[in-house]
Amino acid sequence: MQDSLRKAFLEDGAVLIKELLSEEQLAQCRTAYDWAVENHGPNAFRMFDGTLQQSHVDNANPLAKERLEELVSSLPFGQLFADLWGSENVWYFAEEVFLKAGGRGSRTLWHQDTSYLPWAGMHWGNAWISFESVPKQNALEIIRGSHRGTRFDGTTFLDPNDPTQPLHGGGMLPRLPDIEAEREQAPNAYEILSWATEPGDVVVLHPGSLHGGAPVDEAFPDRHTFVFRFFGDDATFTPLPEHSDAGYPKEGVLFTEELMTLKPGEPFRHPTFRQLVGSEIKQ
Repeated sequence: MQDSLRKAFLEDGAVLIKELLSEEQLAQCRTAYDWAVENHGPNAFRMFDGTLQQSHVDNANPLAKERLEELVSSLPFGQLFADLWGSENVWYFAEEVFLKAGGRGSRTLWHQDTSYLPWAGMHWGNAWISFESVPKQNALEIIRGSHRGTRFDGTTFLDPNDPTQPLHGGGMLPRLPDIEAEREQAPNAYEILSWATEPGDVVVLHPGSLHGGAPVDEAFPDRHTFVFRFFGDDATFTPLPEHSDAGYPKEGVLFTEELMTLKPGEPFRHPTFRQLVGSEIKQ
């Protein structure tokens, strides 16, 4: 791996890995993706199901856990992240499934995954895999270096007129800036990373990065994206705010019971997460 790629991920929080997946590996991912869409889990959210205009999001589907762990173990992500982070160990967290269809999917609001999940440290990575050729105007956008800055409150994603409506509330975390409103006034207000991608390319981002976008439109009506999430040695448990207005437990809504024994600042570890690289987990 080039040192420039490691440096870019460390400093910018996101990089594009060209042609990481072979046609065969991409086909295996697509088969697993289609199964996951049809056999969704308890965390799935769907809109306009069965119509041309569809939207589907799912996270950490327990029905898919075993098959996705086997799939991810056969893909080059373990060594990729070990090299990218300089980490002795790499674990797989879980998947996220995105489907937008019908050409009317508005952009995803700006957010950080760390507003919703109890994560801190530099060794976190989301591998963003789209099965279409994605134009830059329809691509994911990331604010350069934001993973090294403030952990903001999340947005509720509920009010289209208020893209920064606080998730946890109570002033426990700083409120999100209205990034799109600021960009309308000053297009260069933020340094934005974004890439057009081809099938087999993978966008890797730190989940603490402010990211959003990836809309569909008439020119690019459908997008199917699989996201696999990973962590390494420098990954710690940082609980979400207690007494959250959204009712979120401090462990988050994914693997809540498994994480209950962790204390703030402890290494993020549990046997439920498949280890891809390194020595055995020491309890």
